Amino acid sequence: MTKTTIPFSRAARRRYTHTAAPALARGSMVPTPWAGVRAGLTAMWRGTSPQPVVIDAEADVVARQRRRVLLAAIALTAVLAAALLVLTQPMQGFEPLRLLQVGLFALLLAWVAAGTVTAVMGYRSLTRGDRQALSHARVAGHTLPADARTAVVMPICNEHVATVFAGLAATAESIVAAGGARLVEVYVLSDSSNLDVRRAEREAWLALRDRLADTGLRVHYRWRLRRTHKKAGNVADFCRRWGRLHRYMVVLDADSVMSGEAVLGLVRLMEAHPRAGIIQSAPVTAGLDTLHARAQQFAGRVTGRLFAAGMRYWQLGESHYWGHNAIIRIAPFMAHAGLAPINGRAGQLKGGLQGDILSHDFVEAALMRRAGFGVHLVSDLPGSYEQQPPHVLAELQRDRRWCQGNLQNARLVAEPGLHPVHRAMFVTGAMAYLSAPLWLGFVLLGTGLWWFGRHELASLVPLAPVQALWAATIGLLMLPRVLGVMLVRHEGRTALYGGTARLVAGTVIEALLSALQAPVRMAAHTVFVVGALTGLPLQWKSPPREAVALGWRDAAPALLPLAGVALAALGVALMLGDGLVLWVAPLALPLLLAWPIAVASASPALGRWLRRHGLLLTPEEVAPPPVLRRAWALADSFTLPDCEPLPLGGAVVARRA
Repeated sequence: MTKTTIPFSRAARRRYTHTAAPALARGSMVPTPWAGVRAGLTAMWRGTSPQPVVIDAEADVVARQRRRVLLAAIALTAVLAAALLVLTQPMQGFEPLRLLQVGLFALLLAWVAAGTVTAVMGYRSLTRGDRQALSHARVAGHTLPADARTAVVMPICNEHVATVFAGLAATAESIVAAGGARLVEVYVLSDSSNLDVRRAEREAWLALRDRLADTGLRVHYRWRLRRTHKKAGNVADFCRRWGRLHRYMVVLDADSVMSGEAVLGLVRLMEAHPRAGIIQSAPVTAGLDTLHARAQQFAGRVTGRLFAAGMRYWQLGESHYWGHNAIIRIAPFMAHAGLAPINGRAGQLKGGLQGDILSHDFVEAALMRRAGFGVHLVSDLPGSYEQQPPHVLAELQRDRRWCQGNLQNARLVAEPGLHPVHRAMFVTGAMAYLSAPLWLGFVLLGTGLWWFGRHELASLVPLAPVQALWAATIGLLMLPRVLGVMLVRHEGRTALYGGTARLVAGTVIEALLSALQAPVRMAAHTVFVVGALTGLPLQWKSPPREAVALGWRDAAPALLPLAGVALAALGVALMLGDGLVLWVAPLALPLLLAWPIAVASASPALGRWLRRHGLLLTPEEVAPPPVLRRAWALADSFTLPDCEPLPLGGAVVARRA
């Protein structure tokens, strides 16, 4: 590869601009200020809040019926959970606290049940079909008009250059092979602050542009001098500068890879559904060898697609937008999806629940639906891929951002005109993290109540409420995994998972690893919630994009304190006796082992050993699609220097062979 170094003086930038991006076609994207919770609730009370626009009357009726079934199943689970607790733990003494305990028990079981029922709906949808849902199979082969111009945009910020541009190059080449060069242009939108990373980005872009010069596919690069509003601001800046040149934009993340057929499939779906504003694909995770990443990849392939199909089943045109691997109709997005800050200064990025919108994707979906454009999830579109974080600490690093953003979004739940499903998404998004301190509070409350009432209730210890919650939760969590295995067998694809025996063994390994990591996630999410609500500063940093071997010293600061707390709790429980250790051990032991488990699960060598023995296999490993094979090959042969510092002190190891 010929390397070209681009200087960054003003004169050089002026000479260079015409080759980096097309001429400006200015448009406006003005955010509408938020009404606020009080004004929104007042409008609801008075009946002056605008009603959501009905896009498809038939689909709306079907969606209402499916949502009633979902809510009925969740409510029934909550009632049964409350009855179970009352029967196993009679209301004798401490009545207010016991009522609180029953309420938490019902809420937590209902929360878990919501996911399980969604997975059951997904299983039904995938085995019987769903004529109401968008499907790429119905538009495959449709000829696209010449005016369906589409931008593929990839916002990046201080990323691993080799991984980013290898995936983008594979995507671009696949678009050319699929015949999309006449419709598609690619934009790399950089917010990188590291000068060496910026230089590497430009050299990689020049090499990619030159390689595609004869194909007709244009690849542009733009670095923002004023990096405001993070990724949402980067995409909005593109819309204001060049959005008018295109009808659609396909938004990628830094770790996204998409086949040309997937990109054009999204365009065909948009053309076939003029009232669709956003169509989200269900990306498959692939590409890393660590045990943690491979377990997540396996879970997503076996079980995760049930959840995606289930959400598609009951959400229909009021779906999620996950911020990447999705297509957006640009004109209404510019008109209606501008994001104003919440009760704070624009550009503010601190702890607390005000300032710039952090989890922008859920909010943009809600605004598009409020404007009368559907938001759809298409779960059967092949060729859409992303990566998982390589280890649990990288996952939690990402979760901290999501936690604060989701809690912040809950403040928009009463905004006038939003669809009820998107209001519910704001609540469930917050609940995804609030459930952690609620679980911890339930365990502590149950332990205290049992301890003080142990003499009266000693005979009921085997049916203690915490154990009952664990048993019920395990059943609800395992059912989607069982259905996932059944679906693979129903489809006759067990060979792509190593055979039936290895498919079942992989499911057990993934479930055990998830159970061991669950207390760590609970503790971390509790800290994140406290930080978000109290205004502790948020460090915004992308997770690593390469397989990172996590060192003992790197994991110790985050996990050794948890082990110390767990050891102290076990010691106190043993001293107090009376079986108290039975309550503490299921949470304390995984926390005590969190340090070695995190290091071991971040090991690419262990992940590759399992792969050689046919465990945790996925179809992308057994029969890699061409676009992934190309992305991995390009990443392995990338010759630009690794400029960016690696997060968490890890060392990059070899990618998948």
